[in-house]
Order: sequence, then C-alpha cells, then structure tokens
Amino acid sequence: MTLSLAVTAIAISAAFPGGSIGRVEHVAPDHLRCAVKGQADQNNRNRQANWYYFRIDNLPRKKIRIDFTDLVGEYNFRPGSHAVTRNTRPVFSYDNRTWTHFTDNQVSWDEKEVSLTVQFVPAHSTMWIAHMESYGQRELDRLLAIKHPHIQSGVAGKTVRGREIRLLTVTDPGIPEDRKKVVWLLARQHAWEAGTSWAADGAIRFLLSKDPEAVGIRRSTVFQVIPLFDGDGVAEGAVRFNVNGYDNNRNWDTAEPEAMPEISSVRKTLSDWLDAGHPIHVLVSLHDTESTDYLEAPTADPKVQTVALRLASQLRNLTDFYDPKSPRTSTAEVDRGRYTVYQYFCGRHTVPAFLLELMVERQPRLGRPRTAEDFVKFGTGLARSLARAASGE
Repeated sequence: MTLSLAVTAIAISAAFPGGSIGRVEHVAPDHLRCAVKGQADQNNRNRQANWYYFRIDNLPRKKIRIDFTDLVGEYNFRPGSHAVTRNTRPVFSYDNRTWTHFTDNQVSWDEKEVSLTVQFVPAHSTMWIAHMESYGQRELDRLLAIKHPHIQSGVAGKTVRGREIRLLTVTDPGIPEDRKKVVWLLARQHAWEAGTSWAADGAIRFLLSKDPEAVGIRRSTVFQVIPLFDGDGVAEGAVRFNVNGYDNNRNWDTAEPEAMPEISSVRKTLSDWLDAGHPIHVLVSLHDTESTDYLEAPTADPKVQTVALRLASQLRNLTDFYDPKSPRTSTAEVDRGRYTVYQYFCGRHTVPAFLLELMVERQPRLGRPRTAEDFVKFGTGLARSLARAASGE
C-alpha cells in the first residue's frame, strides 16, 4: 500500500489593516518571489515601492527564501529609482506586535535584477513581515485613549474616505496662551513612513509625563500635533499618495478640496490658526527616508536659519539624529502644484517651517536600523528640541 502525504503550501495574505503585497510566485515549496505592490500618482507617475506588510501561514521548520521584486519606480519624475536598497532590513514578528529586523547575514541584494532576498528558518508556522513596524489605527486609538487634563483632541479635517485627521493639543491651560511659544508637528503625510507616527506618539507621551522638563514645557509651549495625516493610506497599505493619487507632501499651493481634502483641510486649519492671530514659532513636517537623517529649511532668510541652527543643535544633543551638514537649505524654485507644507507656510506666511527626515536603514549612532522603540525615544528628544528651539535656546 502506498501512503501519500499532503503538503500544505505556504500561504501569504495581506487582508488586514495596512497589509500590502503584490503578485506572489511559488518558485519552490521553500522559495517565494513577492512583488512589492507600490503606488503611483494621479498621472501614473512617480511610482514608489517600499511598503509591504503581510502574513505568512503554513511555514515549515526549514530555511525559507523570499525574494522582493518589482522595486524600481520613479521619484520626482526621475525614472529608475528604488527606495528598497541593498541596505534595507525588513522586520518580522510572530505575534504582529513584537518585531525584529532581519540580520545582515539573512539578507542579500541582487543589483542586476534589483531584488532583495531574505533567507531564514521560521520559529513558528505563522509570521508577519513588513518594511518597518506598522503604526495604524490600533496604535493611534491607544494614544487617543490617554486621559490627561493637559491634552485636547480635535479634528483638523477628513480624508477622501471620511476618516478624521486628529489634531492633538498639549499645553497647560492654566497658563495664558499669549505667554507661550507655539510648535506644530505634522507626521505621517506618507503612509509608509510609520516611524514618524511612532516619533509623534513618543513626543506626546513625553509631553504628558510627570518629567519636570515636560511639566515646564506644558507651561511655556503649545504643541499642536497631527500624529497620523494619511489615515486612508495607512489603513489600505498605500505608500505615498492619497486614494486619488495626490502626494500629501506636495500640492500645498493648489490643495483642491475634492481631489486632496487632507491637504485642503489641514492647510485651512493652519491658516485659520494664523489668521486668528496665533503665532507659530516652529513648524516641522516629519518624514522617513532610507539612508540619511537631515533637517532642511526652504529659505536662506536669517531669521529662519537662526531657528534651524538652534533646532539642529538640539536634535544632535538630545536625540540620535545624525547629519553633520544640517541644517540644509533648499532655495530652488518650486513648480506649481509641487509645494510642500513647509515651503508653503514659510514662503506664504513667513513661518519658520522645516522638513525633518529620519532614516530607516542603518543609523550610524545606533549601529543598526531604528526600531519602533527607537522612534518613540526620538520623539521624547524631538519634543524637547522643538520646545527649546521655539524658546530661543
């Protein structure tokens, strides 16, 4: 009698909030090729492919190989670019809560094919893999659930799908506002940039803590924080554009309400704040990038540069921020429909507004890629740095 044993094939799913993966090819029982889905803009240009987040079931207890493919896209209308590189280190989890980066000896790169390969022996039959640790509605709800007399939760607008863009105000209401500095912090304009939400989360939690410096900051400063700008993109596993294909860190000069309600509504919230006579002493648009930290100002104006120098100095002292060249300055002419939030509010409203980029590859001061915990810790230092820069320190 012949016995036949059914072998259950490895299964991949991204059918959960934030999940994303493209076409999956089973090359062999222990070898998968996974195309990264990516996302292009409203004109099918500027495709970026650096968000993947999926669950794997039926894993055997032997070495598995996964190739990440279809990585090449376009950035700022420059074809051939790819955000996943030889230095990318994806993360994995066996419970979708505790995450670990794949090590250097588990990752390889094929320059000719432009593909990233991970090889590993699973410890369990089910695991999750992602570009970096996700921060979604689950994590935001935990932040919103904090009860504290010095935090106020509001709404800065809504997304295309009708999700609320939450605006959190942290300050001591017992101190008159006209005696305080004002800081605005915008995170997660691009859905893949989960590290920015973790950093904003860390900043808010520090500001609400009993730490003596946090108590003093609440008395001297108003913090206005948007911890998750693109709720649709985060929920749907997108990369860079809203569901209509518009980049949430461009188009701030056009901001068409129907096509890009996220930009339109947040721009109005910021403009209304200024029109009502409230100052903004520092505005930071927080982003993740691949291989470098940097702080950038959109003008060489001496007043803006003074704040930028203070902020860069504080970041180097109080966080793991690494860029000896910061603050950088970009004074190139901007085409219509390509204005960022910091370019728009610095140029149109003379606000000291900046871009702050945080790397997701190996961070020189840590000697490894940042984890979610590292981004949260960075948020503590960022809050301190912003408050000091706003006050003139």
